[in-house]
Amino acid sequence: MVISWLRVPEEEELPEAVRALFQEFRERTGFVPNVARAFALSPRFPLWFRYYHALMRGEGLLTREEREAMAIAISGENRCEYCVASHKRYLKDLTGDWRLSEVLAANPHRAELPPRMRALVDFALKMTHRHHEMTEEDLRPLREAGLSDEAILEAAEVAAMFNFTNRLLNALGIRPNPEYYP
Repeated sequence: MVISWLRVPEEEELPEAVRALFQEFRERTGFVPNVARAFALSPRFPLWFRYYHALMRGEGLLTREEREAMAIAISGENRCEYCVASHKRYLKDLTGDWRLSEVLAANPHRAELPPRMRALVDFALKMTHRHHEMTEEDLRPLREAGLSDEAILEAAEVAAMFNFTNRLLNALGIRPNPEYYP
C-alpha cells in the first residue's frame, strides 16, 4: 500500500529519537501511524508530534471528546481522508458512538451536540472557512457556553492544528492506516 506520494524513509535510516517514537506507537496502539512514517522525512517531525500530542492528548481545558469532535468536523470539511478516518476512530473509542463520528464528518451542522460542544464545533468551522471574517462577536457563544479565554485559545489551537495538518496530508497524498477502519 502506498503511504504517501513522497518517499517514506525506512525506519533504520531515521534518527534514534524518531525510532523511539515509533516504538512508543507500537506499544500503545500496535502500529505506527502512516502520518508519522510520512512526516518522519522532515527533521521537524518530532516538534510537530510533541505539539500535536500535547494539544490532543495532554491535559487541557477542553475534553478529549470536544477536541476530537472539532478535529472530525474540520477534517470532514477539508476532505482530509486520513484525519477523518483516524479521529472518527478515536472519538468512537472514547464514546462508543459511531453515529456521532459519522455525522460530524458528513454534516457537522446536523450533529446532535451538547451546547458547549456545539459552540466549539461552530467556532472551528468558522475558523476553517471564514477565518478572515471573524470578529470578537464570534467568541460570544463560547463564553456563553462557559469557556474561559484560556479554553478559547486552546480551541483556536485545535482548529488551527487541523487546518494545517489536513492541508499537509492532502497535499502529500498521505493515506490512513487500515487499523482506523472497523
